Amino acid sequence: MKTQNLFNDFSSVSSKQWKQKIQFDLKGADYNSTLLTHTNEGVTIKPFYHSDDFEKINVPKNSEEFNICQRIFISDEKTANFLAIDALKRGANSILFIADELFDITIVLQNIDVEIHFQLNFLSESFSLDLLNHAKNNPFFLNIDIIGNLVKTGNWHHTLNKDFDILSNISKKTTDNCTALQVNSSHYQNAGATTVQQVAYALAHGNEYLNVISRGSIAEQSAINFNFSVGSNYFFEIAKIRAFRYLWKTLCDDYSLKIDAHIFVQPSIRNKTLYDYNTNMLRTTTECMSAILGGANTISNVSYDEVYHKKNEFGERISRNQLLILKEESYFKNAQNFTDGTYYIESLTKEIAEKALEIFKDIEKSGGFLKQLKEGTIQRKIKESAEKEQAQFDAGELVLLGSNKHPNMDDKMNDTIELYPFAKTKPRKTLIAPIVAKRLAEKLEQERLKDEA
Repeated sequence: MKTQNLFNDFSSVSSKQWKQKIQFDLKGADYNSTLLTHTNEGVTIKPFYHSDDFEKINVPKNSEEFNICQRIFISDEKTANFLAIDALKRGANSILFIADELFDITIVLQNIDVEIHFQLNFLSESFSLDLLNHAKNNPFFLNIDIIGNLVKTGNWHHTLNKDFDILSNISKKTTDNCTALQVNSSHYQNAGATTVQQVAYALAHGNEYLNVISRGSIAEQSAINFNFSVGSNYFFEIAKIRAFRYLWKTLCDDYSLKIDAHIFVQPSIRNKTLYDYNTNMLRTTTECMSAILGGANTISNVSYDEVYHKKNEFGERISRNQLLILKEESYFKNAQNFTDGTYYIESLTKEIAEKALEIFKDIEKSGGFLKQLKEGTIQRKIKESAEKEQAQFDAGELVLLGSNKHPNMDDKMNDTIELYPFAKTKPRKTLIAPIVAKRLAEKLEQERLKDEA
């Protein structure tokens, strides 16, 4: 049977013709003020995107399906090992161990042979080297980010020179499947940076490590683990990850280095709420979808009750199952490159990359990321963006359902709070002003909790 292409019967319609038709249908209303949306990033969203205006950029591909990562805090080694093995049986295929102090590595890693990440809230050369000795054939991430620690706490672990010396010694012992370095750009998102700023600061943050690698002070790594948080701006978050991959590849090419970007993603805390907390499940679902479509390598979901509850089996099971449903039942298993060729997302990717590159160049012209941190420039820029976003939330222009729109005033939370749900400020002497994460709904929630009393 001969097949017929029905589209051959229709003539193509140009971008100009579409715009003329839209302007006719507006019946005199102004096209620009009616249909163009201007964002905090300086990006203008058009009502339609067309092949006439389309310019595709070559974003490096992630050819493998994403990993589902379970976060486990090590307070007792046997318990941590049990929880990790249990999570693997229930569908996870990656583990992130978090620790505040030294632990028995052999017990924690017993019978675990999957992709492993560590988040050590301390810096020890001997312990890190011991960890490397326990690495198996699967990807093994130490996630050492001494600049990230400076960003978060305002201080180095020890001193600038000692921290870099320790990092250098550890990097020289890594193998192809072991990654020492991390760039934790989640700090910027959770503190209120715009999408463009997040990409630019992640790039500038990573460039500080490339500088020392190119000089031979740190051994070249096969990859660097980039930690991103994603919010609810669905298409922008997809484009954010893609834009960063493109810029990172471009930057490494300039250094003549082959260092892959391993993208580790978790949902943002900034838009999560204490009241109407079940809505957080909807937020994290779309955020995980953005991470997958953006090409994340590893995704670790957050529980719907992360803000106010201690770790619990139910919350962690729900968050893990959200990813399992997306992966195994919603056709997202191999969706990393589904957005290729989509005019809107490709255009967003290009525009975010261009704007982030401008910021990155300004940072480098001014002496680099560390210099701007010490001068407080990065902190000031993020604060300005956060305050603008907060004002939009307070005015109801930026909506969090159940918080500043359609709140359930019968919802009471005082008796269920197990963790302090608000930004903590601990006055102490620091080298720089730390970048502090803060949720948008905090002020509103504090007022409602007072009314409950």
